[in-house]
Amino acid sequence: MAKSVSVFASLSIHNYRLFFFGGLLSNVGTWMARVAQDWLVLTILTAESSMALGLTTALQFLPVLLMAPWAGAVADRFPKRRVLMVTQAGMMATGLALAGLTLGGVAALWHVYVLAFVSGIFGAFDAPARQAFAPEMVPEHLIPNAVGLNTTSFNAARLIGPALAGVMIAWWGVGPALLINGLSFLPVIGALALMRPGELHSPKRVLEKHAVRDGLRYVSKRPDLMTLMFIVFMLGTFGMNFQVTNALAAKVTFGVGSEEYGYLGSVMAIGSLSAGLLAAKRTQPRLRWILLSMVGFAVATALLAAAPNYWFYAIVLAPTGFACLTVMTSCNASVQLGTTPRMRGRVMAIYMAIFQGGTPIGAPLIGWVGDALGPRWTLAVGSIAAAVTVVLVVLYVLARNGWDWPRLRARPDEIPLDSIHTERH
Repeated sequence: MAKSVSVFASLSIHNYRLFFFGGLLSNVGTWMARVAQDWLVLTILTAESSMALGLTTALQFLPVLLMAPWAGAVADRFPKRRVLMVTQAGMMATGLALAGLTLGGVAALWHVYVLAFVSGIFGAFDAPARQAFAPEMVPEHLIPNAVGLNTTSFNAARLIGPALAGVMIAWWGVGPALLINGLSFLPVIGALALMRPGELHSPKRVLEKHAVRDGLRYVSKRPDLMTLMFIVFMLGTFGMNFQVTNALAAKVTFGVGSEEYGYLGSVMAIGSLSAGLLAAKRTQPRLRWILLSMVGFAVATALLAAAPNYWFYAIVLAPTGFACLTVMTSCNASVQLGTTPRMRGRVMAIYMAIFQGGTPIGAPLIGWVGDALGPRWTLAVGSIAAAVTVVLVVLYVLARNGWDWPRLRARPDEIPLDSIHTERH
């Protein structure tokens, strides 16, 4: 039986509390920008081109794939709080630039492409530092709680951001929603500035010459980590393309407007928020729970692909979000708990590269599928990929462990996938 803690245990810690609420305000802007940028590309700058939408998403996440090892080395070498202040300021600048171009009526598709890529560069360095920073703000037994609350913050904002963006776009246009996103980075920068550095559990900075190579070697010798990364790769590349699939479903399949499109993100966040709160109570993520959640995601996305109307689609998005976020938070917490602190930045960079870096592959592919076969197949691809992932992981784990079914109830780092010793601390 897995131990549990209070859902909001990490909020009793000053530094984490600042980070949580600053991030909550910033995440509202982020979700508004996602809806606004998609609507800008899909309805203003193109004639409902799912390929252009997929390419925008791909450019935004391509830097994560290209720069991950170096981003992780930066996160381990320099104070993560300072790294985050720089990356947040950079993303604020790109957000304000897109808002200015849109409000000025001069935005072009190539502007969106360039700014998405530049924002992605800052995001590539932001992600591993942010992911590895959470364990520095809380004691080790609260790491899963902090990870779960981070997800809760992200998805609480997801309840507000898309719906607010939909209303703002309908009343005042895309520009104001993008402007709010640009300004929303200020609370995070302020929270980082107000932290107490002496209360952070910071590991010794990494100064060795071959930090990037050492990080890749560490992960390659950890089959438990590689198994988790395979799961999030499949989920991120083929399943989590809702930035494309929801826009296509709203505009093309069901023929609704920006407000209804915004509501889809909020409905999905209901399930995601529930998963985040549940993850915050869990201290020992289990492989079986991860795999069962992937099965749930496969079933839910299959129902989305066959949805007969807008309201059915919207309702099913809630369990889809629950299943998806359960996989994400459980894998994230398992990787962080199973990684020695001095390697955490590099490991999380590789993790984020595999999770988000698959988007430059998946998003254009999903866009092409939408153009060639129709919007419903963009969801069917995710359902099939999730089901295949479960089958492959189950067969791999059982084959490595003499077809011992109880092994699937263990934590991922407890499963001896081969004879390699797993370093935990």
